[in-house]
Amino acid sequence: MKIKRINNEVAEKFELFQNYPNPFNPISKIKYQIAKTQSKYKIVQLIVYNSLGQKIKTLVNEEQEPGAYEVTFDGSNFTSGIYFYKFTAGEYSETKKMIIVK
Repeated sequence: MKIKRINNEVAEKFELFQNYPNPFNPISKIKYQIAKTQSKYKIVQLIVYNSLGQKIKTLVNEEQEPGAYEVTFDGSNFTSGIYFYKFTAGEYSETKKMIIVK
């Protein structure tokens, strides 16, 4: 798994985008953006949960500068079903749904 910064423009707001493709088998990309705030860095977490709410994969857990990022999620080791991914950056938090179809 690799975190890729996709642009250096300063975002005006925090945002988590829908993964693409969705549904997918077995690879999907998740994009998010971090807004400029008073502090230069934000501790960012992007975590995948199963439908029971159990954490199954941490994709991001580090300080990041404002900008747009993309992470590739490999669902090869997971069964078909509905999963959730939660993005947290400072006070901001958002969760979206994704579907693995095998």
